[in-house]
Amino acid sequence: MATPLEPFDYVVFGATGDLTMRKLLPALYWRYRDGQMPKGARVIGTARSALDDAAFRDRARDALGKFIKPADLDPAQLAEFLDMVFYVSLDGAKADADWSAMKAVFADAPPERVRVFYLATSPELYGDICRNLSDQGLVTPAARVVLEKPIGHDLESARQINDSVGQYFAETQIFRIDHYLGKETVQNLIALRFANPVFERLWDSDAISSVQITAAETVGVESRAAYYDHSGALRDMIQNHLLQVMCLVAMEPPASLASEDVHIEKLKVLHALKPITPGDVGQVVVRGQYASGEMDGKPVPGYVEELGHDSNTETFVALRAEVHSWRWGSVPFYLRSGKRLPNKVSEIVITFRRPPWSIFPNLSEPNKLVIRLQPEEGIELSIMSKDPTPDGMTLRPADIDISFEKAFGRRYPDAYERLLMDTVRGDSVLFMRRAEVEAAWTWVQPILDAWKHGSPKPYKAGTWGPEAARAMLDADNRRWHEDMG
Repeated sequence: MATPLEPFDYVVFGATGDLTMRKLLPALYWRYRDGQMPKGARVIGTARSALDDAAFRDRARDALGKFIKPADLDPAQLAEFLDMVFYVSLDGAKADADWSAMKAVFADAPPERVRVFYLATSPELYGDICRNLSDQGLVTPAARVVLEKPIGHDLESARQINDSVGQYFAETQIFRIDHYLGKETVQNLIALRFANPVFERLWDSDAISSVQITAAETVGVESRAAYYDHSGALRDMIQNHLLQVMCLVAMEPPASLASEDVHIEKLKVLHALKPITPGDVGQVVVRGQYASGEMDGKPVPGYVEELGHDSNTETFVALRAEVHSWRWGSVPFYLRSGKRLPNKVSEIVITFRRPPWSIFPNLSEPNKLVIRLQPEEGIELSIMSKDPTPDGMTLRPADIDISFEKAFGRRYPDAYERLLMDTVRGDSVLFMRRAEVEAAWTWVQPILDAWKHGSPKPYKAGTWGPEAARAMLDADNRRWHEDMG
């Protein structure tokens, strides 16, 4: 059972949206069920819809029934949780809106009680909502604000959002959420490296040949088409999720697990990235868009067919990054993300160097460490082993496979469960600081500038992206993980 917290208030702006129903409410329910969310805590949803507490609770009940297995929905606990859920009808971005109902919620709350404002809204509204919270006297020293990605669509807009929110909340009160960092397997990167000397002593260019970080989806854009067509794979996945994962792979040991020490080391990685100039983009970045193809034996439409109009938005990105440091000087980092790919998988593949000479003539495959972020979170170490045959010394790859869920014999919590409670605790180690967000945009910006001209390369749905992605690794005499066998 998790350690209980003191009673708190969690206010969700955009409470009728998909994120709240699909992720936030189920995460909060699980924290209540596991004993971490105490009686006396409150969840206050707010949006423009004219609902009352009962109507919002009905929506919450339907969402929990949809996104949590029936066996995990204890009727008594569900009823207790819903009694903690309230609703305020409010347009939080309007200065002239009637805030009286929201202010009444906090009328008797002591100033030291933690209140979290989760902005599950369009980023363009962040500044206005924060200004109104401040003008209404709702920002206390114990208040925090949570910002969902994307933090802007380029470097300039990211700075504008950070400036607007920073006028009303101190940096220590701002939690820029990246759900990838809440995944248990991503957090395990820190434990894997720094609690296991056998790995940390091999964690550099002397032993490692390359690093691949992949986030592949089988789905198309579906209900996210309006958002995705203004975002694309580079903004949606690479600039935040995969660069953050890369920071955890590449960072130096922090002085401690305190958030400030971890952020310092992550920022060093972003600053050590070799800049990509517009002239480099064609050689180290592949931009693709899925065309019609087959998935699971069924025909699927292409991206522009789903949209209903032409678009140059990329649904696939593969790029080669370099971290210019003593630890990683000669090791390429390949980052890749795309939609309508053959498998749904998020993983980190560490490929170790081959020995300079071997007594085994058939030593073909290098050792690999595969860290699975989803699905089936775990770690797989590929080693060479003797084939159990009586004739000769024949080698073949064998895997040491650890499933975290099986190893620990318990349900693996969703990333939002940890992150939502971290905001209450005031622990920002798994969140992004302003400097990290802007450093990532600084590195990505030349790619966006170069893409103002030209179009993405087409690839058939159900394949691993444009052939140019494979050719990029061929030029380095390397292969993507799925091609290694």
